[in-house]
Amino acid sequence: MRVAITSQGNSLESKLDQRFGHCRFFVIYDMQTGSIEIIPNPYCNAEEQAGTLAVKLLSSKSVGKVVSGEFGIKAKSLFDSLGIQMIMYKNFNISIGDLIQMLNHKSK
Repeated sequence: MRVAITSQGNSLESKLDQRFGHCRFFVIYDMQTGSIEIIPNPYCNAEEQAGTLAVKLLSSKSVGKVVSGEFGIKAKSLFDSLGIQMIMYKNFNISIGDLIQMLNHKSK
C-alpha cells in the first residue's frame, strides 16, 4: 500500500505538516517496496479547492492512506468516496522518517 504523508519540507528529517491541502510537500511511501517519493504540493498556495485538488493528485498516485494533522470537510468527503483512509496525527514535532518507522511497526 502507498501512504502519503504531509510534510513541511522535502526530506525524511522534515516535520509532519498539520495542513493537508496547504502542506508544502507530500511524501509518498510504498509499504511493500520501501520506496519513497517526495513531491511538492502544487496547490499549497491555492486560495480555493486546495484540499480537493490535492486529493485528486494523491488518488492519481494510487495512495491508499494519507497521514496529516487535519483534513477539510470537502477533502474528507472525497477521500471517503474514493476509499482512501485518512489518519489524523497530532504530534507535529515528529519527523517524516520517524512516522514511516511507526507505520512499519504497526503493519507487522
